[in-house]
Amino acid sequence: MALNKVEICGVNTSKLPVLSSAKMKELFVIYQAGDRSAREKLIHGNLRLVLSVIQRFTNRGEYVDDLFQVGCIGLMKAIDNFDLSQNVKFSTYAVPMIIGEIRRYLRDNNPIRVSRSLRDIAYKALQVRDQLVCECSREPTVAEIASKLSLPREDVIFALDAIQEPISLFEPIYHDGGDPIFVMDQIGDDKQTDNGWVEGLAVREALRRLSEREKLILSLRFFNGKTQMEVADEIGISQAQVSRLEKAAMQHMRKYV
Repeated sequence: MALNKVEICGVNTSKLPVLSSAKMKELFVIYQAGDRSAREKLIHGNLRLVLSVIQRFTNRGEYVDDLFQVGCIGLMKAIDNFDLSQNVKFSTYAVPMIIGEIRRYLRDNNPIRVSRSLRDIAYKALQVRDQLVCECSREPTVAEIASKLSLPREDVIFALDAIQEPISLFEPIYHDGGDPIFVMDQIGDDKQTDNGWVEGLAVREALRRLSEREKLILSLRFFNGKTQMEVADEIGISQAQVSRLEKAAMQHMRKYV
C-alpha cells in the first residue's frame, strides 16, 4: 500500500490545513450550536489525523483509498460525539475512534468467517485496549483487558486470535537481494521427515502383499473410518469374520513395517 500518494480519494494531502487548538474549540462551539458548515471545516482540518492512523495498517494489503474513506467515517463519528466539557484533546478522543472503524472494516472483510459473538468480544477488547492506552499511556495486558470486560482471559485471547488476518505461506519475510525467505521456510513439519518417508514406503509395500479382501477391509476401516459392523454389511460377511481378517492383515503388515 503506497502512502506517498499526494492525492487520496480526490483529496490533495499535501495541502491539508492544520487547525490550532483555539480554532478547533471555536469551530466545535459553532458546530454544536447548529452551524453545519463548521462540521465540514472540522473534518477537512483533521484529515491529517486520518492519514497518520492509516499508516498503522500498511501491511494489510488494503487500498489506501479504502482505508482513508473508512478512517474518515471514524473521524466524523468522533466529531459528532466529541464533548467539549471534557478536558481531553480532540486527537486523543478521535484516534481510537478512527482505529476502531478501520479495524471493524478489516474484521468484516476478513476472508475467514468468524462467529458474531467472537467478533463482538474482539471488537470490545480492542475498544477497551485503546481506552487503557489513553488512561495508562502504555500497552495493557490481556489480563487487564479481560478484567475490564469481566471475561476469562482465554476467551479474550481466542477472540483476538480469531480476527487476525491470515497470511500466505509464500509471504516473503526477508529479502537481502538474493532469494527471499518465505513464511513456509520458518515452519517446521515433524511429519515430513526422512524416517516418515521411509515408513510410508514400508507401509505401501506391506499393503501390496495383502489379499484384495484384506486391502478392502483395511481401506474401509482406517481410510474411510467405517466400523467393523459397517464393513461387514458392505462386503457381505459377518462382523466376527471382519475382525479376524483385520487382525490377520495387521499381523501380516507388521512383518514388513
